[in-house]
Amino acid sequence: MKLVKQGKLHYLQPTWGETAGIRAGFTTRNGGVSRAPYNSLNLGFNTDDPRYNVEGNRSTLARAFDLQPHQLLTVQQVHGTDVLVVDQPNPDLSHFLQVECDAVITNQPGMMIGVLVADCFPVLLHDPLKQAAGVVHVGWRGAAAGILGKAVKAMAASFGCRAADLVAAVGPGIGAHKYEVDRQVREAFRAGAGHWEAIAAEVDLGKWHLDLRRACQLQLAEAGVPEDAVDVAEECTCCHREMLFSYRRDAGKTGRQMGFVLLG
Repeated sequence: MKLVKQGKLHYLQPTWGETAGIRAGFTTRNGGVSRAPYNSLNLGFNTDDPRYNVEGNRSTLARAFDLQPHQLLTVQQVHGTDVLVVDQPNPDLSHFLQVECDAVITNQPGMMIGVLVADCFPVLLHDPLKQAAGVVHVGWRGAAAGILGKAVKAMAASFGCRAADLVAAVGPGIGAHKYEVDRQVREAFRAGAGHWEAIAAEVDLGKWHLDLRRACQLQLAEAGVPEDAVDVAEECTCCHREMLFSYRRDAGKTGRQMGFVLLG
């Protein structure tokens, strides 16, 4: 994964992120108009940043890829496992801002789909054969409930994608060394997607460091996505203050970066 410049923006681009028919990546916090503590490219409406700043930042992102702001699709993320399927041309994307889900998949060109994060992990999916793509918001609740496997299955059901044909990218999120969780999280993983022993390290009685990045990798592999087809960002949101927003580091007073995919 490399840092590239597009218009006024710098974003992290996976190895497959600028191949035939697709543009994909993960925005950083730089290149926008928002003021501290949301400086500067805050793309999340669910913050106390004035809406006109966020709209301006979204316009900057859209224009960098020769799009209009109305061609950028995000949803109301709720830490669930619902997947929005966009399989019709020219939908009213403004409608989807209020749709509650945590993954979007599409086979429609000319629209940018995105998920917003500030410690959770954004995961991108692409099938270069079927020309379909997906974006997934993975926090601990979504990971425990197996959202990545559900997104891969949704791409198969909706677009005929084979997991073995997919490429994926796991964007920046909070590193395990900065992410302490409790028994509630452990029990959710043990009752759900599992892999607890492989992704958690006990640091105190009833406290664990949780490796959500590794959880994403394991769930993609379990879903059938080839390991060598998954590009993984190593940056920790909590540690890279100048580059990335972090909800935990900044006690909630922070912006949101985006994982995005644009089919050509």
